[in-house]
Amino acid sequence: MGWHFRVDHQPARSGPGSARSYRPTRLLPGGAVDKSEPPAKGAGRELKEEIGVTMAITRGLAVDWVSPTGRKTPPALKFPGELLHVFDGGVWDDGQIAAIRPAPGEIDGIEFVEPADLPALMAPDDARRALSALRARINGAGPVLLEDGLPIAPTVLDRVGVLRTARARHHLSFHPTPVPARLPVRQSWVWAFAPDGRVLVLLGPDTGGAVLPGGKPEPEDGGDPVATAVREAREEAAAELAGARYLGYLSDPDVPCARVRYAAALTRLDEAHVDPATGQTYVRILATPEQALELFDWGPSAAAEQLTAAHQARVLLGIPKAAHQPVTELADPVSW
Repeated sequence: MGWHFRVDHQPARSGPGSARSYRPTRLLPGGAVDKSEPPAKGAGRELKEEIGVTMAITRGLAVDWVSPTGRKTPPALKFPGELLHVFDGGVWDDGQIAAIRPAPGEIDGIEFVEPADLPALMAPDDARRALSALRARINGAGPVLLEDGLPIAPTVLDRVGVLRTARARHHLSFHPTPVPARLPVRQSWVWAFAPDGRVLVLLGPDTGGAVLPGGKPEPEDGGDPVATAVREAREEAAAELAGARYLGYLSDPDVPCARVRYAAALTRLDEAHVDPATGQTYVRILATPEQALELFDWGPSAAAEQLTAAHQARVLLGIPKAAHQPVTELADPVSW
């Protein structure tokens, strides 16, 4: 029985990937369990042996049945199949990462990578398994059962292929203050809260990429960023909003402009339709704000600050904090 292990530096960033001197592809930290050794205990032991990190392994993400046809091995080996366990190592801070000590002669290097890069770095079955485990971590419904790296009961995150393309990198400073007069507003996005405290997230059907409702101001908005957010939510997601509250803005060091953020109450979803700006029909999901952050690459500081501002606005809107739960696809019209 084998296992793999995953650790995050920032939300939904997979790693560390280890390059072993005897393999042409990268691996997640891990290895075979010893005789009579529980998988979680083996995970902790291998983590210590491979990268010098001591920690208790308490949360599983996936169990994968690797079939005899799912792994390329010489026929003479008569590979019977095996079970691989994927465990969650949590989110590591800079101090924990600095303490990593790769085993000399076995581990050539350690790196943290964007999930979309895994297929180019790992064997195909290892990459499928890692991405399925990452989606299960975001979904939060508990460990998933895989067959040759693919879930036997795919969620909407699996079906759309979340994380298969690189998340747009927006490591911009967040300012919970009014936009300075000198900065033009180039973008208006909104945290649209359903009555249960979850937010509307849009997934691209062709890329699996995630966005909040919003976009660029148009002349018909009359220079009002709230009007932009409301119009874009209607165009992109057939969503109706109410009670918009300003959160702050993001500043871009390369382009002098402001990217404003709002929170609002989600009151209705009509039949999904093609977004006129992109020509695609987004897949609409409800996710907790914390789950939503896993789908974006905003940088730890700006993400945390924007999350705090969104929760503050949620309280002012009279909406409760969302309970921990799996994401939900919104395929049909709904009113609240």
